[in-house]
Amino acid sequence: MKKEEKIFKAETKELLNLMIHSIYTNKEIFLRELISNANDAIDKLKFKSLTDTDILKGDNKFKIEISVDKDNRTLTITDNGIGMTYEEVDDNIGTIAKSGSKLFKEQLEEAKKGDIDIIGQFGVGFYSGFIVADKITLETKSPYSKNGVKWVSSGDGNYEIEEISKKDRGTKITLHLKDGDEYHEFLEDWKIKELVKRYSNYIRYEIYFGDEVINSTKPIWKKDKKELKDEDYNEFYKATFHDWNDPLLHINLKVQGNIEYNALLFIPKKLPFDYYTKNFKRGLQLYTKNVFIMEKCEDLIPEYFNFISGLVDCDSLSLNISREILQQNAELQVISKNLEKKIISELEKILKNDREKYIEFWKEFGRSIKAGVQDMFGMNKEKLQDLLIFVSSYDDKYTTLKEYVDRMGDNKEILYVPAESIDAVKSLPKMEKLKEQGREVLILTDKIDEFTLMAMRDYSGKEFKSINSSDFKFSDDKEKEEEVKKIADENKELIEKAKEFLKDKVSEVELSNNIGNSASSLLAKGGLSLEMEKTLSEMTNNNDTPKAEKVLAINPEHILFNRLKSSVNTEDFNKLIDVLYNQALLLEGFNVENPAEFIKNLNSLIK
Repeated sequence: MKKEEKIFKAETKELLNLMIHSIYTNKEIFLRELISNANDAIDKLKFKSLTDTDILKGDNKFKIEISVDKDNRTLTITDNGIGMTYEEVDDNIGTIAKSGSKLFKEQLEEAKKGDIDIIGQFGVGFYSGFIVADKITLETKSPYSKNGVKWVSSGDGNYEIEEISKKDRGTKITLHLKDGDEYHEFLEDWKIKELVKRYSNYIRYEIYFGDEVINSTKPIWKKDKKELKDEDYNEFYKATFHDWNDPLLHINLKVQGNIEYNALLFIPKKLPFDYYTKNFKRGLQLYTKNVFIMEKCEDLIPEYFNFISGLVDCDSLSLNISREILQQNAELQVISKNLEKKIISELEKILKNDREKYIEFWKEFGRSIKAGVQDMFGMNKEKLQDLLIFVSSYDDKYTTLKEYVDRMGDNKEILYVPAESIDAVKSLPKMEKLKEQGREVLILTDKIDEFTLMAMRDYSGKEFKSINSSDFKFSDDKEKEEEVKKIADENKELIEKAKEFLKDKVSEVELSNNIGNSASSLLAKGGLSLEMEKTLSEMTNNNDTPKAEKVLAINPEHILFNRLKSSVNTEDFNKLIDVLYNQALLLEGFNVENPAEFIKNLNSLIK
């Protein structure tokens, strides 16, 4: 029988070293690659059997076997696929990056046999074995050869090839593992099962480890939807994504067209425990032809949907030579846009048909949606705005912006008020008057709510307006405005003295009839609101926090204003201004700068 010692035909020892040590970054990948090659070998045989019915010779139970020998430190992968002739081994294995898989793929596409598919496109997967092995022995037999072939190499640029006696067709690859504890785990049963479950669980052929089948063969996302129940999705979700709870929602997609893919997405019931930590990574699992490629593919889902778990299986992805990362992301961009549309559509359905379920979702993940609206200066506004809900003073329940606009009649502005809680809002003097007027107000209890509305600027042509803004008005009563202006002109000295006393605490002191029944109110002028100032202060925790431009508004119709007028030239004036300023601070949720002084002044004025 023939036996030869050869040098790799097209590449040098240095290139092989590059393949082994640089292309693959994850040691575990080797088993995925070798199993994928075994899968391809069986598919090639099935393809041949369509025109050559005698090729199987009664051996049509296709399988892949894995075994370990701890004493000899070997790991073996065996298949009963097409095998190789002496010439094929020498040609395909002896030349790096030359593969029969690519040619077979072309033949397959021509034949259009839907039941057979090819995973591998590169001849380099075989060489991934050298990541963990210092010697590889390959034994193979083609149904078209009388003898088998044995190929042996230590990955040093040389190999031995010889004819051997071998009865059964197929290929057996034996990895002689390197010394060291980091390689020993690949001889352990648990590790083999873990790697198969992780990377090759959905290979179409059964993978045997001893007498046990350790893969599932058919993934849930490629099963007929009619066969599946909620329980099937729930169990898959909990087992795959390590959650104790059933998901809130699942989305099963099968898309056909220019880019064909399957997607299975889950919205959890609760935030992941590490959601707000630096360790949290977003993205969906990525498969191609049922083979696991990537744990977290960020390109598949926008950041504002980063709470969604799931996977995408696309057969046409362009992978790099090691199949660890993507060469280009054009296909991913198309898939991502489609997934985004589908997620939004499904959430809108829940919002419309099951409000309680949507509120449950919103309380957990609403912040992500709001952050998405804010991102890139509101560029996602049109896509996400109809998913937003806020508590309304209309009925103390959640409302959409569309529902608010449908109820607002001739009013031109969507009113809102930032607050610590709903109860804290109800007793506000302004809210009492707005209730009398029958005007609805959105109650923003989340610190980022106002930032969200500011990023949007408007909804359906209606601008957002804070009732704590200095330019907010209860009505367009010009006559009333002129009356207040007249009173202000008559009390210029009072206003100037008040401003002088408060110094840089406020930018202006004014008289206003737009603060409800309160004696005074603190308003914000410009783009930064009072609530924004508090939020930014909590986030930065330093003195450099931007400050809102504050205006102390005094109600000229309140009894304390008359008291103020009569005390302009007395020592009570400053005490009154201090009380009016500090009560306005308290109403807006700020701390009084000097509580003792405030109480002292307040008590002295109670006569």
